[in-house]
Amino acid sequence: MPKPSTGLRNGVNVAFRQILALTGLIMIVVAIPIAFVTPIIPVGLPIAIVGVVLLGRNAVWGRRWMESVLDRHPRVERFAPNWLMRLVFGRDKKDPFKPDL
Repeated sequence: MPKPSTGLRNGVNVAFRQILALTGLIMIVVAIPIAFVTPIIPVGLPIAIVGVVLLGRNAVWGRRWMESVLDRHPRVERFAPNWLMRLVFGRDKKDPFKPDL
């Protein structure tokens, strides 16, 4: 059986990853109003977490955007669990009192 060309396969993989990243971005945007509509039952939080994971794992631009948000607002990072930081960024949480080397 002939194998499909690697160029076509790579193109399909890139397109699929971008679709997953855009899905993650849409999930983050949709999670905000859902969180305000359902304040007692945290439905928006799992949607936002899945969106962040999809965006951070599948798009370089998404990971850069999230890193810039964390750099501008370091207090946001303390709310993220360590497992989520390792899953999305491949690193542990930064200690705000320890300088980067």
